[in-house]
Amino acid sequence: TSPFKPGADPLVSSSPAAMRPILLKGHERPLTFIKYNKEGDLLFTCAKDHHPTLWYSDDGHRVGTYIGHNGAVWTCDVSEDSKTLVTGSADTTCKMWDTETGTCYFTHQFEQPVRAVALAQGDQHMVISTDPFMGVPAALHIVDVAANREEQTNDIKISMSGPEGRINRALWGPLNTTILTGGEDGVIRLWDVETGKILHEASDHKKQIQHLSLSLDKTHFISASLDKTAKLFDSTTMECLKTYAADRPVNAAIMSPILEHIILGGGQDAMAVTTTSSKAGKFDSKIFYKIYEEEIGGIRGHFGPINALAWHPDGRSFTSGGEDGYARIHHFDNDYFRIK
Repeated sequence: TSPFKPGADPLVSSSPAAMRPILLKGHERPLTFIKYNKEGDLLFTCAKDHHPTLWYSDDGHRVGTYIGHNGAVWTCDVSEDSKTLVTGSADTTCKMWDTETGTCYFTHQFEQPVRAVALAQGDQHMVISTDPFMGVPAALHIVDVAANREEQTNDIKISMSGPEGRINRALWGPLNTTILTGGEDGVIRLWDVETGKILHEASDHKKQIQHLSLSLDKTHFISASLDKTAKLFDSTTMECLKTYAADRPVNAAIMSPILEHIILGGGQDAMAVTTTSSKAGKFDSKIFYKIYEEEIGGIRGHFGPINALAWHPDGRSFTSGGEDGYARIHHFDNDYFRIK
């Protein structure tokens, strides 16, 4: 029996509940990172509760958890064939998992907490960032990803260090020749993978950078910062093209793969939250026009700051993860696609 009236078009909903999100209950601690696979049917969430989790993105069904870390898991990435998941954790390891079975088949062990992990295009290399610890500065490490899992080693091809403070995000640039990083010192850097040297620095942000995300074609990227702005940059010249002013610290910023829209998420610091109501904390996701820098609307729901955002590769839904331990999958209704 269909819940729709006979003759009703299930895609066209006149009810205000059309944008009711799917609540993903599976984490006991704040979310840190959300990642879709290439096709968008799988959704990976990382949190401070040690267990990265896999969900089906269309209905929010929990498929399973990856058990093995002993610390907060900060970031993850998934191979283009969706067979390999890599995770970076505060327990000083970067683990490589079989996505389907949930077994960890290799562990990269470091002396410092691991923060950002990212697979290169083609999944043959991986960059891992380690936090500053006991006088050792933050560093980027590049390792090879073996096609045959039995041959995986932890030989580091090249290590690069220099910036003050931790590196929160590291992304591969076009053609895997460069790596983009952003972190605690508020500077976005473009590193040359071959030489390990810094090619460009962009000091447009005044405070720590929480998140970086590249456009589909890797020509530009968006940054999110605690200085209450998100900024759009050219990924080769590092020129700041647009600034989106929010009235709250921004923890995540993502770009639509199909429309000229961006979503910002954030909110007051978790420490300051208890003193305010959930409206005053500004915990909603804000949709902006990418070109005009104007706000289109907001999507409420979380009871704490939004820490992570990810847009579905088909552009028809997105997922937000909050300090409240919930992830929410928002499927856009038809009204959204009518926004001009």
